[in-house]
Amino acid sequence: MDLRFLPDRWPTRPETAVFVSGVTSMGLEILAGRILAPEFGNSIYTWGGIIGVFLAALSLGYHRGGKRAASDASHARLVGVFLATAMYVAGVVLFGDLVVQSTGLLPLPSQFASLPAITLLFGPPTYLLGYVSPYAAELAGGDVGATAGHVYALGTVGSIVGAFATTYVLVPTLSVPQIGLVLGLSAVVAAVAIVAPDLRGVEGLRIGVVVLALVVAGVTGGVGPGIGGNVVHAEQTAYQELRVVDRGDTRTLYLDGQPHSAMDLDDSTRHVFEYTRYFHASLLFTEGEVDDVDRVLFVGGGGFSGPRIFHERYPNVTVDVVELDPAVVDAADEYFGIPDSPRMNVHVSGGRQYLEDTNHTYDVIVLDAYRKDTVPFQLTTVEFMRLASERLDDDGVLVANLISAPTGPASEFYRAEYKTMHEVFPRVYSFPTAGGPVVQNIELVATKNGEVLTTEELRARNDRRDVGIDLAGDLGSYRTDEPTDDVPVLRDDRAPVDSLLDSAVGQRYVRVRANDSNGTATAEGPASTAAERASIREAGLTAAAT
Repeated sequence: MDLRFLPDRWPTRPETAVFVSGVTSMGLEILAGRILAPEFGNSIYTWGGIIGVFLAALSLGYHRGGKRAASDASHARLVGVFLATAMYVAGVVLFGDLVVQSTGLLPLPSQFASLPAITLLFGPPTYLLGYVSPYAAELAGGDVGATAGHVYALGTVGSIVGAFATTYVLVPTLSVPQIGLVLGLSAVVAAVAIVAPDLRGVEGLRIGVVVLALVVAGVTGGVGPGIGGNVVHAEQTAYQELRVVDRGDTRTLYLDGQPHSAMDLDDSTRHVFEYTRYFHASLLFTEGEVDDVDRVLFVGGGGFSGPRIFHERYPNVTVDVVELDPAVVDAADEYFGIPDSPRMNVHVSGGRQYLEDTNHTYDVIVLDAYRKDTVPFQLTTVEFMRLASERLDDDGVLVANLISAPTGPASEFYRAEYKTMHEVFPRVYSFPTAGGPVVQNIELVATKNGEVLTTEELRARNDRRDVGIDLAGDLGSYRTDEPTDDVPVLRDDRAPVDSLLDSAVGQRYVRVRANDSNGTATAEGPASTAAERASIREAGLTAAAT
């Protein structure tokens, strides 16, 4: 057998320590995003804070470890560093939710709201891992320059392995507590490798205690507010945390802790949230009758509430749905029911990529991929709006579901998107769903026809056209000609979506529940403070808006 491909020797104990420290630190960095997202979102501020805190903690660990390496470096010290790191990771798994929710109460600007949680949860273990490289370099001996280069190369390789393994293996297959368990155990494995073959006595007991703490944390899954409702499915997808929760007669899809879609378990074609009714209003803006509409595109599938109802109510319509996350499609199919029909086509892709590649044109395009605190900027810009316009028929209609306020300081994103759409479409209408200056779902409707349709004309079309539901009451929130002088047009090279959303962070989001039977609705709103959100997180409880 040819064994020339095997290494000449096994890695030394310092080399093992450096490699594992890289794996663990990068894995913790990616895990941080998953722990923080349900509370603080996946914005650039959250990820910028994570990267900054990790780099600061590592730098401080390198500095302190370097100063102490000459006198303190030993294999026993390395074992202590790894065991302390693993024990802290167990604490992160157990108490991470409580820390995140508690620090969310601090009166900080939204850009910095996540920093206390990041620092408390991930600063100490990352700081400890910073000691490993200078200690390992001291223990390895030899030429200073060559040793330092070798040590930091190994650490970087470990970071690469940790990044790819966490991203492509751990996150898609394991829950957050299980990922924490794996990363904590990786530190324990390093400790075992360093202390072997003397794994007995006090050292063996210390390692056993740490392993027990990690296993308890991984099995318990963390302490925090109890879950209201029945979680029928939960997973970490490649893009987000996904949960399907039943409460009463309503099934809700949560993505990163935020309700995205809901379905009445007794009547799957009933609208649960008021904003989805406005998708049908698009059929009042087309030039022809309802029967003339034959193809509709939804960008963003979620629980497929809108696409499913369109498919059922309009037998002549082919519905295309573009959803980026394949796990969302699978969950929607199993728990919400995607119609098995040649008129329902599901495409796993980005919305913009799909529009660039497709040769179809549409009567209606519905953008339902925005969230309160995380908006894919590439779906908001004037370049994207031009692309969408090219994929619409001559009398086609674009509908965008925004979460913003119609007026006041929290309206910046809404008014910027209104202005951006108006750069491409001659006429843009908006329909706030809750009324007042609160953060709510606002439906923007853009048409390629420059003719102005009044509320009265739309109501007359509602009476004449059979769109499946009575929208007469919904059309009363009609708005147009919004003030936009103080907001930018969003462009591919400058789309400050995160900063435009800042003014809405911390504001109560009022979600309106629909009642299709009589056209009325009731307002509900998930609370905006961390304490209020803690009582509804993962379960979809809502607090009555006042």
